[in-house]
Amino acid sequence: MEKIWLRSYPPGVPAEIDVGAYRSIGDLFEQSVRRFASHPAYVCMGKAITYAELEQQSRQFAAYLQQGLKLQRGSRVALMMPNLLQYPIALFGALRAGYTIVNVNPLYTARELEHQLADAGVEAIVILENFAHTLQQVCHSLPLRHIVVASLGEMLDFPRRQVVNFVVRHVKKLVPPWQLDGAVRFAEALGLGAKAELAPVTVGQDDIAFLQYTGGTTGVAKGAALSHGNIIANLQQAHAWIAPHVRDGEEIIITALPLYHIFSLTANCLTFLKIGATNVLITNPRDIPGLVKELAQYRFTAITGVNTLFNALLNNPDFAQVDFSALKISLGGGMAVQQAVAEKWQRTTGRLLVEAYGLTETSPAVCINPLDLAEFNHSIGLPVPSTEVSIRDDDDVEQPTGSRGELCVKGPQVMRGYWNRPDDTARAFTADGFLRTGDIAVMDERGFVRIVDRKKDMILVSGFNVYPNEVEDVIASHPGVLEVAAVGVPDERSGEAVKVFVVRRDPSLTEQEVIAHCRQNLTGYKVPHRVEFRSELPKSNVGKILRRALRGGEA
Repeated sequence: MEKIWLRSYPPGVPAEIDVGAYRSIGDLFEQSVRRFASHPAYVCMGKAITYAELEQQSRQFAAYLQQGLKLQRGSRVALMMPNLLQYPIALFGALRAGYTIVNVNPLYTARELEHQLADAGVEAIVILENFAHTLQQVCHSLPLRHIVVASLGEMLDFPRRQVVNFVVRHVKKLVPPWQLDGAVRFAEALGLGAKAELAPVTVGQDDIAFLQYTGGTTGVAKGAALSHGNIIANLQQAHAWIAPHVRDGEEIIITALPLYHIFSLTANCLTFLKIGATNVLITNPRDIPGLVKELAQYRFTAITGVNTLFNALLNNPDFAQVDFSALKISLGGGMAVQQAVAEKWQRTTGRLLVEAYGLTETSPAVCINPLDLAEFNHSIGLPVPSTEVSIRDDDDVEQPTGSRGELCVKGPQVMRGYWNRPDDTARAFTADGFLRTGDIAVMDERGFVRIVDRKKDMILVSGFNVYPNEVEDVIASHPGVLEVAAVGVPDERSGEAVKVFVVRRDPSLTEQEVIAHCRQNLTGYKVPHRVEFRSELPKSNVGKILRRALRGGEA
């Protein structure tokens, strides 16, 4: 297959990356902390730690796991907390000591948590005390041997440390009662680690760095085994893309998406670590007024997010007053960026909201739009360096340029497979080694890829394919609409019909107005038969609208 996309690479972006530049994530980390020792690495709730402090504290945590808990190389260590300073300390500590990270959504139910920890064979977990009661319900049935409990305030300076913890525990009552025998406080673990020596550990690119669970909204969650080599490759690919636009040691990136999600983990935590950036960690991104206040404190140069986050910011009356003069990169992923949101973002900030695309199984980046685009182009961009894409039909036959088919991917960032699931792994790949993404896409003659929709979300109306993204994009452009999701529902006459769920911006908006707007912009069979208004739409932990929940009436 001719790599036609290479013709369109942005200036300064190479066609191939050096996948062997680092032996492991720990190798990258150690080079960065030496180079940028005095620079602030992470800021959270007003507290900053430098790269040198991050090195010291992560070394202490690594020594605690290795010498204190006697964990064997390759043991799985779970992290279950939002964006806090403890997260990168524990993350890099565990990786430096040769362990595998299992990221856990803090909002998991006891059932979901039990499945993931058991499936991964987790031996140790770092958990925020706010969620310890969930672990208490299931820990007796797990192979879990060690529990480290963090608190929201413990990394802050005195007296704010005590104030934050008191308010969280006793005023807001955000910490339900819990009892976990043998649990150690995070600060205590660091103290114990400070008294021990970290023994050298050889970690290579073939070692598994993360078991990143995915598929929980479409069935049983599976652990994508991402090696150090997979992650290094993807951060190298992402860095090659942004390198012409950033300066080492000078960037400030807003990290509102949780670091336990693969998008934020690779794009924010790791790629910007390489260039010595400051990561501003947002612990509660659902608090939009609080997030806007945080943004106002920094001359930030980059921000990542999902469409719903950008939309929520734009609908906050104070957001337009934020200083955007230093902003270089606004990157949207995780779900389709809607044109109405992208255009309003550009009007408000003066910067284009660039859409990217990836999967947990690809560490995650597959395609990114050029950062210097003049306007929103409805595509997910070009394949990142050292990446092949192929558009295939249901019979696995590659389709010509301009034809629709399933997007398939091959590259050094593609996972090793699903943890202990050889059958699922085999089904995920084509005979010639391409990962099936499950997304319907089209590639144009310049190599730009456009996602038409998820294969499973496609609506079949009287034999015609209707793609929810298209319907949603049209409805989102109506000034009275805040959020929208489109799904297929059974219809006696046409097999399926389009139904949309709308969150109003204008309280007076009616069903008739929505349908009339669609009739002006869509072919008849794509026009919704029903409009249901909601106060909110169900979303994943990173803000992605869950169409499955709407289809199944679960929300």
